[in-house]
Amino acid sequence: MTRFEGPEESPGFLLWRVTLAWQRAMRAALAPHDLTHVQFVLLASLWWLENHGGSPSQQRLAAQAGTDSMMTSQVLRKLEDRGLLTRSVDPADSRARLLSLTAAGERLVGAAMKDVEDADAAYFAKLGEPQQFLRGLAELTRE
Repeated sequence: MTRFEGPEESPGFLLWRVTLAWQRAMRAALAPHDLTHVQFVLLASLWWLENHGGSPSQQRLAAQAGTDSMMTSQVLRKLEDRGLLTRSVDPADSRARLLSLTAAGERLVGAAMKDVEDADAAYFAKLGEPQQFLRGLAELTRE
């Protein structure tokens, strides 16, 4: 029925277990900031895009983060309600929304980024030199 002697030989099963453990580490790192992981990813991606080319649209942010457009819009609305970002009508396309972090959003992203990067470093430290691992992950994201 399976070619594996046990679940620990299945890359998919191991990835599932690693993902669950890593998500727990991310939840713990983000809890003091009152952010979900999706909220953090969108805020951090917005920060990155703003610092590399100006105010992005919601569509560009969703593409950068790899998130669904509808879900992105819903999460951004909540972050806007918290005063962490602004959404404005794109003068070139009235259907599009341009995004910008507020000062509060930038402070929160900075604090959360440090904690997330520290949690990542601690979690993945067991792998030793991360460059080969990162190249492998990047290869898996290519479609």
